[in-house]
Amino acid sequence: MWKILDEIFNLNLKYENTQEAILQRKTFLETENIGICDIVESAEREKIDASDLGMQNTVLRDLIGYLKQYPNVDTLLFTGGNSKNGPEYFFRKHLKDHNLKLELVNNDIPRIHQFRLNERIIRTVSLTAPSGSANRAVGSMPLYQQLKSKNPEFTTLDFRVMQYSSFFK
Repeated sequence: MWKILDEIFNLNLKYENTQEAILQRKTFLETENIGICDIVESAEREKIDASDLGMQNTVLRDLIGYLKQYPNVDTLLFTGGNSKNGPEYFFRKHLKDHNLKLELVNNDIPRIHQFRLNERIIRTVSLTAPSGSANRAVGSMPLYQQLKSKNPEFTTLDFRVMQYSSFFK
C-alpha cells in the first residue's frame, strides 16, 4: 500500500525499518487526515505467511466503535475484497454483529457499498489488494488489459495507483 500512496502523493518514502521512515508515514497520515488499521486485531496461523486465508481464530477490531468515536469519517477503503478473510468479508461479519448491512452502490471494481450508522451514511470501497498475489486478478481485468495493450510499460502498480488515486485525492 505504501508504494501506491508514495506514487499518488509523491512522498519519497524511505523503505527501511527506521524511526525516520515511521515518522514519514505518521506525518503523512496526520497531514492528510487518513486513519489506517487492520480490521483483524489478532489471529492465529499454522503457517507463517501473509495469506489472509491462513488466518484462524480471528478477533476483529471494533470498527463501529471507531466510527462512533470519529463522526467525521464518511468513507472506509478496504485494500481487498469479499473473498474469505478479506477486509470486506470481515467487515460484513462485523456489521452483522451490530445488525447492520451493506447496500450495494456500484458493483464494478472497485465495488462500492454504503451503510447507515444512526443518521450517517458511510461508504465503503473495496480496492484491489496491493499484494503481489492479487496481480493475477489485476491482469485478468478488462480495463487493465486495455490499458496494457495501449501502453506495454503499464504495470499492475500503475493500475492500482490509478484506481486508488480517485479515492485518496
